[in-house]
Parts: sequence; C-alpha cells; structure tokens
Amino acid sequence: MDSKTRRDFFKIAGTGIAGSALLGLNTPAIAKSKSIPFKIGMASYTFRKFNLEDTLAMTKRLAIKEIAFKSVHLPLDSTENEILSVLARVKTAGLDLYGGGVIYMKNENDVNQAFDYAKMAGMRIIIGVPEYDLLPLVEKKVKEYNITVAIHNHGPKDKRYPTPGSVYEKVKNLDKRIGLCMDIGHTMRAGVDPSDAAKKYRDRLYDIHVKDVTAATNEGQTIIIGRGIIDIPKFLRTLKKINYTGNASLEYENDANDPLPGAAESVGYLRGVLAVI
Repeated sequence: MDSKTRRDFFKIAGTGIAGSALLGLNTPAIAKSKSIPFKIGMASYTFRKFNLEDTLAMTKRLAIKEIAFKSVHLPLDSTENEILSVLARVKTAGLDLYGGGVIYMKNENDVNQAFDYAKMAGMRIIIGVPEYDLLPLVEKKVKEYNITVAIHNHGPKDKRYPTPGSVYEKVKNLDKRIGLCMDIGHTMRAGVDPSDAAKKYRDRLYDIHVKDVTAATNEGQTIIIGRGIIDIPKFLRTLKKINYTGNASLEYENDANDPLPGAAESVGYLRGVLAVI
C-alpha cells in the first residue's frame, strides 16, 4: 500500500469512527485497548471561543474523557469555591480534568499562582512555559506539591523553547517530574521529526499536543489531522513502542468559531490509525 493510499484509508476509517462519536456511539474496542498505553485527550484551547458547558459537551460528543483546561475555561485567579463549582460540572460531564495550560510563568507570582491553582483543581500536570530563571523555583514547587510540570515548545519563533530538545537541555538535571509537553505541530515546523523527538526524550515526555501542519517551516499552518505532512501513523506507533502512558491531547487551532467538525475528523483519524497499528 503506497503512502497516499494509506493516508486515504486512515482518513476514511477515522472519519467513520469520528461520526460514531458525534452520534453518541461508543468505541470501546479502541478506547479501552490494552495494547495502546496512552489516551487521547482534549486541550480545551480547541474550544477557546466557547463557554465551559459547550466545551464539556463537545468534548463528550467526541467520546474523549481526559481534558486539560486553558484559563479561558477556568481562570487562573479563580477562588477555591469557583474551582470546586467547575470541578463539579466536569465530574457531571464524566470527564477527568487532568491538567491545565498552557500557563505562562514570567515571575515568581505566576509560578506560585500556577501551583496553587493546579492543587485546588486536583490537576496532575501543569503544562507551562516558565522563564529560565524561574526553573529553580518551579523545581522547588514540584517537590512541595508533587505536581508534574510539562514545558511546552512553541516552534521556530519561540526564543525560549522552540523544540523538544531545547526543553530537555534545560530540565535534564532537574527533578524528574519536570519534563516536556511536546507540541508535534510546532516541533515539525521547527524541522524536527516528532517521532524522533519522542524516542529521544521519552524519559521526560509527560504530555503531548497533537495536531497536523502544512509545512515543516515557520510558515506551516495547522490543519485537520491527516491532511498535513506529519506522519501520524509513524508517530502513534512510536508512542506505543516507547510505552508512552500520558495523554495525547488534540489541540485543534483551526475554525475557532466552529471547531467541532474539524476536531471530529482529527479525532476520527487518530482512532482509525490506533485501530490498526
């Protein structure tokens, strides 16, 4: 089967599964497969133009149970009572709020706020971007709170953390609970194969933002998964091979005012691939 035929096959298979999710049907054979050690999650930035209730509802329609909130859905300055109210709504929707981010940490107050916020919300991971000089404080907080920090890379124009390797070099000698949230789109735009990066930095890979892009350059644009240039089957096989046990969360950046169709096709493509690898 040539590359184009494989891509078309996975797209058809995945779209069918996405349709099942939107119709409210279950996909237990894939969702509960013991051979796949990781879960498909949702980065709520996908639904950044929508309120909390709509975000939870659309995530549920996609048959995704793991979600990480961007602050638009749970503000960083929320009170404990406000957080408890949101958590109750998340629980009612049958979802697991596993993390928060991307959270930018530009000063000491930002670091303290991020950890207090995550602790109150019961988050297991902070997906963040701390300034270099704050890493010692981040490490101190990780030890105190026992919350993982996954630093997010943002591609060629990011002066702090453009690639997974740039994150790894800054954290490799820090507490093991400080690692990487690899954004595979930004990684590809920086000219780095996400599969190679996953293998190389597996010991610090704690979260993944899954997307596709049109080109392996700074000019590359995000696109529905399966329509771009990232070899998604290879990447998912790599995650399986390295026994990655975190979340591979969809961060669909297109169609902000109507993201559900593209998100559904993207999730369907992922599930189609996972069904056959």
